[in-house]
Amino acid sequence: MKFIIFFLGISTFCFSQKFNFIYETKYKLNSEKEDDVYSENMILDLKNNISIFRDSLDKKNDSIKLNNGNGRYNMGVENKFYVKKNLAQKRIEKVINYLGTDYLLPIEEILNWKITSEQKMIGKYKSQKAVTTYGGRNWIAWFTTELPFSDGPYIFNGLPGLIVSIQDSNNEYSFNLIEVKKGGNIFDARTKALKIDWKKYETLAKSYFNDPFDINSKGWKNATFTDPKGNTVDISIKNKEMQNNILQENNPIELNHKINYK
Repeated sequence: MKFIIFFLGISTFCFSQKFNFIYETKYKLNSEKEDDVYSENMILDLKNNISIFRDSLDKKNDSIKLNNGNGRYNMGVENKFYVKKNLAQKRIEKVINYLGTDYLLPIEEILNWKITSEQKMIGKYKSQKAVTTYGGRNWIAWFTTELPFSDGPYIFNGLPGLIVSIQDSNNEYSFNLIEVKKGGNIFDARTKALKIDWKKYETLAKSYFNDPFDINSKGWKNATFTDPKGNTVDISIKNKEMQNNILQENNPIELNHKINYK
């Protein structure tokens, strides 16, 4: 009983502290190209069962926004990894910035974990294997009770310890813990987001595909731009280039919500 009380005391202390967990995130936006892999570091900020997962640029821009500045966010709505969690209330929300507006997409799909007996060392942490399905993909995770947080990268959570590594069975998406920092800041600059569902998400994505530079609302139909070689090019050509990129990189993490662009 003393051991249990001691463990609960440590857990309560840990959850009252601020932590930053940095994950190396790798993903393939074109499943047919073996060597076309994107890699970037993403940050899970956690305090008192509240967490925010975002890439380092999003965190920087959120800080600028809170200080009355203008952050520069990526265009489009797909391939966004910004997730807010309230672990106590089991609430998970994906946040998307599009044309200067924040949109809140609740994640309602339930993670049904199957914990296996398989264990191994990942870095310095003794880890245990668990599997689940999410977004039309099968996922393999490794968690450690040495970091007593029931959280993980992106939307993943609910295991009896922090997820230190997770990837889908097709090896197209992976998140691997590379650093743990105690302290730091957890802040939320996206508190006034408009709530949407997956149907509205698809509408936004198709709107971006049809008009990536928002030409119609800005009246830029006859606009031109200068390419890296100094040539003047009609913006419609740039539009077509962006559309081709979207079609070639249509491998979302939520594969069950993949959009059929036309």
